[in-house]
This record gives sequence, C-alpha cells and structure tokens, in this order.
Amino acid sequence: MSQFLHGAITFASATIAVFFLRCWRSTRDRFFVMFSAAFGLLALHWLLSSALPHVTTQAHVLRFLGFVLIAVAVLDKNRSGRSRQ
Repeated sequence: MSQFLHGAITFASATIAVFFLRCWRSTRDRFFVMFSAAFGLLALHWLLSSALPHVTTQAHVLRFLGFVLIAVAVLDKNRSGRSRQ
C-alpha cells in the first residue's frame, strides 16, 4: 500500500510541475518556472523514496530544496510586485 501511495504522490507532483511549466510558457513569469522546478524536485524525492528506501536521508535533501525554492519564488514575486508600484 505504501508503494502505491508513493507512486500516486510522485505522479501528482509531476503533474503539478507540468502544469506550472505550461503556465510559465504562456506568461514567461519566473514564479511559475520556480514552482515547476520545486514540484519536479518533490516528484524526484518521492520517486527515490519509493524506489530506494535505504537512501531516504539523501532524498530528503531534494524535498528541502523544493520547499526552499517555493519560499524563494514567493519572496521574489512579492519583492518584484513592490518595485513595480
């Protein structure tokens, strides 16, 4: 059951990454490409966690980098919004 759920989360994260990449292609806003990369890292984390359970500690670095990238994207978007006003 755990492998199935890891696969579902991997598929969902990859789908979200493709969705944000599609949004980036139409708007060329770097916020979307950062979110796409972050969800790609999360998908890779879940893939490695399910395929190679003994490397979960190293795979958690990918998850951490994904969340850091999301935080950087939000901060960058907020900063660029203030400079335009």
